Amino acid sequence: MARKVVITGLGATTPIGGDVPTMWKNALKGVSGAHTLTEEWVAKYELPVHFAAHVTTPASEVLTRVEAKRLDPSSQFAVIAAREAWKDSGLEDIDNDRFAVAFATGIGGVWTLLDAWDTLREKGPRRVLPMTVPMLMPNGAAAAVSLDLGARAGAHTPVSACASGTEALHQGLELIRSGKADVVMAGGAEAAIHPLPIAAFSSMQALSRRNDDPEHASRPYDISRDGFVMGEGAGALVLEAEEHALARGARIYGELAGTSVTADAYHITAPDPEGLGATRALKAALFDARAQLEDVVHVNAHATSTPVGDRPEYTALRATFGDHVDNLAVSATKSQTGHLLGASGAVEAVMTVLAIYERQAPVTINLENQDPEIPLDVVTGKPRILPAGDIVALSNSFGFGGHNAVVVVRNH
Repeated sequence: MARKVVITGLGATTPIGGDVPTMWKNALKGVSGAHTLTEEWVAKYELPVHFAAHVTTPASEVLTRVEAKRLDPSSQFAVIAAREAWKDSGLEDIDNDRFAVAFATGIGGVWTLLDAWDTLREKGPRRVLPMTVPMLMPNGAAAAVSLDLGARAGAHTPVSACASGTEALHQGLELIRSGKADVVMAGGAEAAIHPLPIAAFSSMQALSRRNDDPEHASRPYDISRDGFVMGEGAGALVLEAEEHALARGARIYGELAGTSVTADAYHITAPDPEGLGATRALKAALFDARAQLEDVVHVNAHATSTPVGDRPEYTALRATFGDHVDNLAVSATKSQTGHLLGASGAVEAVMTVLAIYERQAPVTINLENQDPEIPLDVVTGKPRILPAGDIVALSNSFGFGGHNAVVVVRNH
């Protein structure tokens, strides 16, 4: 029988809180992390989108000057979230050869790469810093976390666009189930609030253009949704073999009961309009978790607030759950945090774990006129109290390239 995997530590740095307690408090209150950008490059490059969702706590306030200088912002966020999760887990003396990292990103060290390119063009090759390559490489965050915590059972980097953070949890679960590790630090990090990604996403009409009202720009399921809000940050979860956690008397938030990863093989950016790949992912994750449909009470949806993205997820949920979909309390927390790209799945998994642990589903904000083609029971106004007893929740992530990833959390 496969080993059970439990969650014993949580960490995050996000646009609605620089640590997990603050983020969770604000997620229940319905706080928006979006704001007008004040950087000079917004006007310099005449960007069509003037707002985003920065982390509330700058990395410079948490890391030492030397640490920050040697890490791309995405890796800075990863280390901050991982350290919080590690401390929260209470782990101390462990076998580091049985401790692995699975830390994802969708883009990686974009700030380092593009700053180095500017330096090369303006000042020449001698001025390009020797740490440029380890700072820009996509596995930089996983490597930084592995080095920081001494994880020697592997440092893995799933890169699957906006499904990356969720796929890291899938990989972490498999590492423990297979016996290759007893503990895994799993998560995702992203720092892409930079003029080039904003210009590129704007060019493909993926970003909201509500420059005059940033706080209300991210509005999943609303009939007037017009795109996502760029966010940044990181989320981290300590995964642990159940017997390992019980032997040390650990506080257990819940069980990571199942995961799945599928591909649409449909289009490089557009989701399958019939949600076929997402449906396969949902059904496979529930099968992996051996979960009954009626036990599922909550979904933290991918729900980016794009006109074409929200409907296929509903189609997939309906195809998976049938009429039971009407009984699911659905939260779309990107309405608050913005879209953290490769970090979104990890941050939303942290919220899903807390929803099960505290039996409260966080709110969706800015839903004023719900799209009649997406008749989900969306949690708005105030948190939804979840039932007592054995319950299950899902967190969904979908990414460019046709990536679909789902995690299933069960109370412990």
